[in-house]
This record gives sequence, structure tokens and C-alpha cells, in this order.
Amino acid sequence: MHQTASTFLEKSEQKASDLGHRHTINFNIGKYNTAVKAGKQQFTDLLTARERAKNIKWRALEHLDKYLEEFEMHFTQRGGKVIWAENTQQVQEEILAICKAKQCKSIVKSKSMATEEVHLNSFLAQQGIECVETDLGEYIQQLDGEPPYHIVTPAMHKSKEDVAQLFTEKLGTPPNLTPEQLTQVARENLRQKYLQAEIGITGANFIIADTGAVAVSENEGNARLSTAFPKTHIVLVGIEKVLPSINDLALFWPLLATYGTGQQVTVYNSIFSGPRQEGEVDGPEEMYVILMDNGRTNILEDTEAREALYCIRCGSCLNACPVYKNIGGHTYDTTYSGPIGSVITPYLRDMNSYGHLSYASSLCGNCTEVCPVRINLHELLLHNRHKAVEENYTSGGEKMAWFAWKQASLSRRMMNMVGGKMKNIFMKRFFAKAWGDDRELPVFAPKSFNQLWKERKNS
Repeated sequence: MHQTASTFLEKSEQKASDLGHRHTINFNIGKYNTAVKAGKQQFTDLLTARERAKNIKWRALEHLDKYLEEFEMHFTQRGGKVIWAENTQQVQEEILAICKAKQCKSIVKSKSMATEEVHLNSFLAQQGIECVETDLGEYIQQLDGEPPYHIVTPAMHKSKEDVAQLFTEKLGTPPNLTPEQLTQVARENLRQKYLQAEIGITGANFIIADTGAVAVSENEGNARLSTAFPKTHIVLVGIEKVLPSINDLALFWPLLATYGTGQQVTVYNSIFSGPRQEGEVDGPEEMYVILMDNGRTNILEDTEAREALYCIRCGSCLNACPVYKNIGGHTYDTTYSGPIGSVITPYLRDMNSYGHLSYASSLCGNCTEVCPVRINLHELLLHNRHKAVEENYTSGGEKMAWFAWKQASLSRRMMNMVGGKMKNIFMKRFFAKAWGDDRELPVFAPKSFNQLWKERKNS
């Protein structure tokens, strides 16, 4: 834990000092905030809508086994195939088996954080299979050899000049292209990939239990192309994405659009309910849905942390978090960054190695305030901290230090016994490194307020 935490702190300090990065992020998030404010106007009672959404997700998670089996039954009735995968290795093995059966050499993939979670692109590349990102932001990141920076906008940290330079280096385009021209270049390069690919892979924003369907939201049409041309469609989705009824989309689609990008509804909203049926003119010949656990049942097991699974991956908590806006998405070194990533990553990976992320927060509560399904994110961060201590993931020295701090803080006599000079020496000796070079340590007054008050009363 301490090695991972030390690396995180070093990267954080470097990125927080990068004023160019901060300017780009603040500019992009500023545009997002303006759009979200306008998007919220479509709701006559936004708080009630959010509360309803939370209740629906509560019901779905409390009866997860029932709804997942219901989804499987309805989906397989139309010729679809459902695969249950417990971890990353099983997901990779199942997808590779499908690829070998189809003699696949080329895959087109729409934006999917689930595939990022299992490092699918690099795994397939090792097997000699090309997997091309078709979302523009993901395509940019793939060209640059970087993981997504943000849950919704993968290349948020790049300016248009950065993208133009990247395209010049990787694709040989002129260095002064406009964003529109850069987009056109990407589309031209991807168009042939859709026609060549044997398999298309997507994630899923929601899976619908009562109809056995997969709901995918996007703004570029690349997910539709990734599922229309290839003969095989694979969906990789976390088990927590289930909704009880197709009627629930009337609430969740606008919420996801508003809090994700500030739209009233995303441009393309597709529902896939299986492979091509008799009489249909398009669609894949085969369709697989891989239901992935990969640590999610660890969160489900913890009754306090369980509500973290309500997340609909809108990214609003990242945009609201002052820590994320200063240190950026890559500093976390996780698939899911920001407040929600800090909450769920210790369960998805390892509390011992990633428990430090629970401290990467000011606990201002802004993440909770902006969450469309009202997850108490700042309280869950505190819960993770408590859990790490209870399960002995903290060092003996740290426990002793906090014990001494607690005893001193509970004793006014001890607090007054140590004057301001000694407190300042203590802070410099033990907290200077953690406080950082870019901030001045707080200076304690020679006398405490309690001492000054007593002197005043006695004078």
C-alpha cells in the first residue's frame, strides 16, 4: 500500500504543479458545467427524479440474482448467448475463444470502460488480433498509447493543438487542421475498419431484465456501426448495470445524458435484444453478452458500500471533484478515477494496494451533491478509511501516531501544555513532506484560544 501511495503522491505533486494541464481541464469542465445547467431544465422536479433513480437501482441490486437470471432467460430466447465471467482472466479467455472460433483478425470496439478494466486491447494485441477504438476520444488515446483520462471524455486533458500534433506524428496529417478536419480524418481511417472487422465489441450503459435487452448510449454513431457491420457482436458489461424494466430507461436515459454531457438525451440510443432475427435485414448473426463480476460482488457483500454499485458512469463526480481537477485522471493509476473510482477500486482490485485513494478527497461532499443517483460518495470514502484500519491495512506506526493524536486532542490540559513553538516544530518535523513544497505549513499561535480566554476572564 505504501509503495503505491508514495507513487500516487509523487505523480499528484507533479501534475498539480502543471498549470497548462490545469488550464485545459478547467476550460473543458467549465463548458461541461454550463451545458449541465441547461440540461437540468428538462426536469420539473430534479430531486424527485434522482431519488426515484436511486430507489430503482436499490431494488435492482437487492434482487440482483433474480434480475440477472431474468435477463438471461429473455435474451437467450431470441438466440443470444450469455457468458458469466468471474474475473479478468475469464473475460479474456472467453473473448479469445470466440475470436478463435470466428478466425477473427480484426475487431472494432465502441467506448467501454468494462473493456478497459480487463485491458482487452493489449491482451488481444498479444494474440495478434487488432482491436480498434471507434469512439473519437478513445481513438485519440489509443493513438497516443494512453488509457482514458476520464470516464466519459477520454481525451479531456488534450487541447485541440495537442490532438493536431498527435495526428501529425501518427497519421502524417498537416499540423494546422481544425477540430472538424481532425474528426473527418479519424472517420475516414475508421470507415474501412468497420467493413473489415469480423467482430464488434461494445459495453452497455444498462441491461434490461424484463425484455432481455442491452441499452447503449452514444453521440457519434460508432457503436451502431460496430454492431451493424461485423457478423458477431460481443457485449461486455458489469453485473451491476441491470435495470428491472425497459420503462426505467425513460428516467435513466435523460439523467445519464444530462449529468454526463449536459444534453437532454444523447444522439444515439440503441436497444439490442439479440442477433438478427428472421426477416430482419441487418444486425449481427451472433450476439454474446458477457456478464462480468471482477470484484463487484465484493462491493455487494459490504452492505454499507453496496450503493456504490448504483453508479451509472456519468462522470459528474469527477468534474465536481477539486482533487481530480488538480491531479488529473491518470494519476490515480486505475480504470475508474475520481471519487467513484476511489470508492470502488479497493474492492475491484485490492484494499491493501489502493486504500490510499480513499484519502484523495477533500471530503467537501460536492461529489455526493452532483451524483444523479444520490450515492453518498464522501461517506463511502470515510467508510473505506475505517475499513482499511479495521482490517489492519495500516502500519503500526501510523496507528500509534493517530492514537497519540487522539489522546492529545481529547485532553485540553495536554493541548495547553505544549505551546505554539513546540507545535510548530512538531509540524515541521513530521508533516512538512506530506504537506508539500507548494504550500506553507500552518503556524500555531503562541497561546491557544482556551488560554487566551482564561486570561481574559481572570483579568
